[in-house]
Amino acid sequence: MASSGGGANGNLDEQIAQLMQCKPLSELEVTVLCEKAKEILMEESNVQPVRSPVTICGDIHGQFHDLAELFRIGGKCPDTNYLFMGDYVDRGYYSIETVTLLVALKVRYPQRITILRGNHESRQITQVYGFYDECLRK
Repeated sequence: MASSGGGANGNLDEQIAQLMQCKPLSELEVTVLCEKAKEILMEESNVQPVRSPVTICGDIHGQFHDLAELFRIGGKCPDTNYLFMGDYVDRGYYSIETVTLLVALKVRYPQRITILRGNHESRQITQVYGFYDECLRK
């Protein structure tokens, strides 16, 4: 498999490229990705050091194309450090694609991407504002 990342990261690089086109991963791919992210996040402390300079982003709310524009303007990972302040889902049409891309980038570049949980990353809020239904629909 030809890939810029090679080895274990090769498939992840392909998945990131797919996600950057707003094309969702399969349910199995998302499950595997979430397991990898869980391993990384469980090792991180609640207070995270962040490398500077850093681009700080917040309240994307499923607006995938706005996220893509942030990367276009700010630079792609790993060239730019990013701190995402939460609220990745709900309201916008592409919440699954948005949060999956951010999780994939976190797994691929754990020292370059910091993701925080906002109030929209909770069960009760996602059931009210649409992410839960989007997961069932897609």
